Amino acid sequence: MEARDIIKRPVITERSSELLAEKKYTFEVDTRATKTQVKHAIEEIFEVSVANVNVMNYKGKKKRVGRYTGLTNKRRKAIVTLTAESKDIELFEM
Repeated sequence: MEARDIIKRPVITERSSELLAEKKYTFEVDTRATKTQVKHAIEEIFEVSVANVNVMNYKGKKKRVGRYTGLTNKRRKAIVTLTAESKDIELFEM
C-alpha cells in the first residue's frame, strides 16, 4: 500500500485537539493497515519521527431506513505520538 492510501484523513474532535499539546495526532487509517505501516506513512508524508502508534477498530453502526437494516462502514483510528525533538504537524490553523 502507498503511504497516501494508508492515511485517509485527520480526526478533528475536541479530544484530539487536546492531545495536540502532547504531540499526539489522530488519523483515520485504512482498516488493513498495521501499526508499522502507519508509522512509516506518517514519517514519509509529514517528514517527522514517530515514537508510538496506538490503533483502535470501530465496528459499523446499525442503521435503518424503513424496514431495511444495514451497517455503516467500519473504521480504524490511529493516535500517533511524535518524539520530543520532532517538528509539529500543521493540520490546520488554531
